[in-house]
Amino acid sequence: MLAILSVTFPFFALVLCGYVSVRRGMLPQLAIPGLNSFVLYFALPCMLYRFGAATPIAQLLDVGVFSVYLLCALLMVALAMAATLRRAGWNDAAFGALVAAFPNTGFMGVPLLLALLGPRSTGPAIVAIVVDMVITSSLCIALSRMGSGAGRAALGRALRGMLGNPMPWAIALGGLSSAAGLALPGPVMHTVGLLADAASPVALFTIGAVLARSQMGAPAAALPGGPPGDFVGLALMKLLLHPLLVAGAGHAAIALGVPLDPAALTVIVLVACLPSASNVALLSERFGAHTGRIARIILVSTSLSFLTFSTAVALLR
Repeated sequence: MLAILSVTFPFFALVLCGYVSVRRGMLPQLAIPGLNSFVLYFALPCMLYRFGAATPIAQLLDVGVFSVYLLCALLMVALAMAATLRRAGWNDAAFGALVAAFPNTGFMGVPLLLALLGPRSTGPAIVAIVVDMVITSSLCIALSRMGSGAGRAALGRALRGMLGNPMPWAIALGGLSSAAGLALPGPVMHTVGLLADAASPVALFTIGAVLARSQMGAPAAALPGGPPGDFVGLALMKLLLHPLLVAGAGHAAIALGVPLDPAALTVIVLVACLPSASNVALLSERFGAHTGRIARIILVSTSLSFLTFSTAVALLR
């Protein structure tokens, strides 16, 4: 366990550094969008391209991983919606479902899993990113508009937003490079490598900064984020129920003869163990949901995941 904590601790420590830097005023809140833009448009796409180009195309097109992970994402959305729709409108219920089903795979999971499991983890993790960015987030945004009767329009907006996100394009270009056996010229690849190496530390630091800003920027009346049982319950759904669903569905699929590598199943179970994605708070703010509530779910899941994720690694490795 100590060996696992020695790997996971620096990742969570960087999140804490970003959080403290904003809370103490060492990093101005106005600087956070710049950090987000650097990670989203430069560092993370380069990291995903490099991983995609170095990963066999068969791993990037793994139907077993895709099917099991997608099924569990849809189940998580349905369960979270059912748990919260009685006391919240469609908008808040849908973003509660998204925060319960969308792990922080891009900013945190890919580098963390690479450090723990090596290159074999990148293929399944990339498949999970594609499912969450293209399907899970688009579905929840469309559901959030159901109360206003604008679900189809919201789905269109979500799909347009996905097309403007550089991460799927970086994954696609990396996959094409892998399939065709192509490589970028040396100086260009070295530049990509420098940006890719910056992705992990800056992304983790930015997660903490975004969490701190979400707390500090919320109106005083919104700070509680709803009853504690609501946001703690959704955080525990993310950290405990999601990986249990993926593990159960994966083992059932293997028993039924679905071509799913047990090592790939371990990776997507650990992906499901990750805390909620920090960008859900930004989406909830854009679509008028209760951002204070979402920020607290992300904060609770991120805080607890240091123990729950490390324990899951110890059990699964």
